[in-house]
Amino acid sequence: MNPPFSKILIANRGEIALRIMRACRELGIKTVAVHSTADTYSKHVLLADESVCIGGPSSKDSYLNILSILSAADITNTDAIHPGVGFLSENVDFAKMVEDHGMTFIGPSPYHIQIMGDKISAKQTMIGLGIPVVPGTPNGITTEEDALAQAQLIGYPILIKATSGGGGKGMKVAHNNEELLLNMKLARVEAKANFGNDGIYMERYLKQPRHIEVQIIADHHGNVVCLGERDCSLQRRHQKVFEEAPSPALSSKEREALMSTVQKAIKKLGYRGVGTLEFLYENGEFFFMEMNTRLQVEHTITEMITGIDLVKEQLFVASGRPLSFLQDDVVIRGHAIECRINAEDPHNFMPSPGKITTYHAPGGLGVRVDSHVYNGYLVPPHYDSLVSKLITYGVDRPEALSIMERALREYVIDGIKTTIPLHQWLLSKEDVQTGDYTIHWLEKNLP
Repeated sequence: MNPPFSKILIANRGEIALRIMRACRELGIKTVAVHSTADTYSKHVLLADESVCIGGPSSKDSYLNILSILSAADITNTDAIHPGVGFLSENVDFAKMVEDHGMTFIGPSPYHIQIMGDKISAKQTMIGLGIPVVPGTPNGITTEEDALAQAQLIGYPILIKATSGGGGKGMKVAHNNEELLLNMKLARVEAKANFGNDGIYMERYLKQPRHIEVQIIADHHGNVVCLGERDCSLQRRHQKVFEEAPSPALSSKEREALMSTVQKAIKKLGYRGVGTLEFLYENGEFFFMEMNTRLQVEHTITEMITGIDLVKEQLFVASGRPLSFLQDDVVIRGHAIECRINAEDPHNFMPSPGKITTYHAPGGLGVRVDSHVYNGYLVPPHYDSLVSKLITYGVDRPEALSIMERALREYVIDGIKTTIPLHQWLLSKEDVQTGDYTIHWLEKNLP
């Protein structure tokens, strides 16, 4: 089969850039790595067919610099641009400009990025498609009077959320009127600083939910496939720490109902490409939160239990080809777990950039390591602290946990502090071993 593109520019960095590059290499596609001056010796830069420096260490001068990225694509005669995760991956202006320059944006249409990029319009869209949402304000909150009136209708506790972005930024909990007015101001400041938009809205704060997300992929020919769910409930400050697939909390009946509902909705939406619908699950009910119109960091565990390379399929879909499989072809086998290894102090979570003096990755059957670091690599202080994703696979959940425990013991990263000890502590806890946890478990139980 001919490759879907001749040359792809990867507008990202770190392990996700390397992950995309590997898929391209296997398909016979040339790659262009763009990088900041701080990432000159990053593995994805060293292994790319071509590389272009696009700016200084700051993200705004490099990985968020749209004009520099487009210029790099022009001078290297690139066919398509893959945005990876984070940075510009859900930036509607970037997607439009890529297409205006005659290149393919490897992602959904700008229209779908736009309607799903605003959480209010995303919720309204999903309501129209028959997807239940968390009870909350139908529109953004603009005044204190409006907020207080809506709070009486929703009932405390209330979650204040930014209408743009993600990752827990601009998210605050209020238990009374006084907290509501104070946290509204804090949420606006945080949202403006992170997303350039201080819009906020409110919804009911669920007390003991799990975070369940559904992986979908759709092509230009009307085919929509659900690839199972992931449980991402172990979080700190709304940042995912530990993910597994399938969820240990769902019954087969609940899983089938959720997949059917999502598949029908996405088909009506006319979406194309990969995407993830995120839900809160509590007392047998699912509530839609948001849709990520891109590849997810934790896509790896879905690949492990389905045997499907999501990045390759993403490239084929972007080129206009139909999916190589349909829903009936998807078989979920075994269990997979991902531990996010960050360059952070495992006790106070302060960033720990610096030079890696010793690096030894674990191996063996059922172990996958997605990482861009190596002996002597200098972890820069300018970006996300993720340095590795450790994934294990087993025929069932107990085996996947056992392999993960062994792999964490083997993993050596010296010279910086990492969250490996945090994951070892997690696996020692009975609630984690049995799968009995919610999105609040980690912060309640951290020493």
